[in-house]
Amino acid sequence: MNIKTIFAALCLSLSACYAAAADEATVKPFISGSYQQILAANPKQALMLAIWSVDCPSCLKDMDVLNKLHEKRPDLKIVMLATDDAEALPEIKRIIDSHKLGGLENWAFASDNPEKLRYEIDPAWYGELPRTYFFDAGHQRVSKSGAMSLEEFEAQFSKLKM
Repeated sequence: MNIKTIFAALCLSLSACYAAAADEATVKPFISGSYQQILAANPKQALMLAIWSVDCPSCLKDMDVLNKLHEKRPDLKIVMLATDDAEALPEIKRIIDSHKLGGLENWAFASDNPEKLRYEIDPAWYGELPRTYFFDAGHQRVSKSGAMSLEEFEAQFSKLKM
């Protein structure tokens, strides 16, 4: 083997490792104030907040749809929020990675008081999952509970002009 071949193989290996690491989930701790932090970090930008749990079968069905949605609309800001506690973090990351959603902004509840976190997001939300919030550019929001099809997501985007 000549030096060019070895160098090319090394570059390909490093590129593959970098690409794999880039898609791995980074999960931020969602604490009191995080909801407002998410909105403040996205001023005048439409976004979608998808709330889920590792113990929610409908949520896991939604993951494939969210992956397709992200592929179809990579410009759409999608924020994922797992309502599970810190002990579920390895499972949260595994699910996110297996559905190729690691490139999205991912959060997980990190408080002893999940009721308070839910209330900060929406006082009218009592914990049903999956729960999706659609925000237009002015951050007016619409919420939907339950699993949704790709067509239902698209219909909601059309209504809000997202």
